[in-house]
Amino acid sequence: MRILVVEDFGPVRGAVVTALRDEGWTVDLAADGAQALTKLESATFDLVVLDIMLPVVDGLQVLHQMRAAGDEAHVLILTARDEVNERVNALDCGADDYLTKPFAIEELVARVRALLRRKYRVKSPSIKVGPLEMRPAERRVLMAGEEIDLTVREYALLELFAHRAGELVTREEVHNSLYRDRGVATSNVVDVYVGYLRRKLEAGGLARLLHTKRGQGFVLEDRDGG
Repeated sequence: MRILVVEDFGPVRGAVVTALRDEGWTVDLAADGAQALTKLESATFDLVVLDIMLPVVDGLQVLHQMRAAGDEAHVLILTARDEVNERVNALDCGADDYLTKPFAIEELVARVRALLRRKYRVKSPSIKVGPLEMRPAERRVLMAGEEIDLTVREYALLELFAHRAGELVTREEVHNSLYRDRGVATSNVVDVYVGYLRRKLEAGGLARLLHTKRGQGFVLEDRDGG
């Protein structure tokens, strides 16, 4: 999952970026609205955490330009003003949720998780694909009822596949979920991390869930109906 954090106050920006990266998500950052628009033009994001009061270009203008350009990334607005009309205005401009400052980092992370579930139309707090069960709020992964230990990057990669279970996830999407730079999607780093993840999912002789579509990407699905 790739997230853009747009916040001009350094301490808040740093705390938010650190918390989201600790979850395994790939996070870019911008310190003003102009930087945000440049980032949004050069990369595709699953979600944007956007402060309203920004220098150069304010947050609502960034949001307006995003929606005018057809950008459907979910947007979590941060605002220091607890005024109903400002929150209503942000939602009417295309924001998906808002959080009033000061806020608890744990609540921000929970709201990000909820928006990512909404983006991929996942209603349940747990995701099940055959014998695989992910519990994002607890950061737990179970295969056939047994917990498996994943690195931060492996977990983030599995979360990407799980949110899009049954759909093709391209090599470029996998690469961009692992690294902030666009890089070369054909790099073997994609195969290396998919290989790490696949070995852990298949430990003990379990059937393959993560399938390769040669030259295209990967699909997480239970083809055995288990």
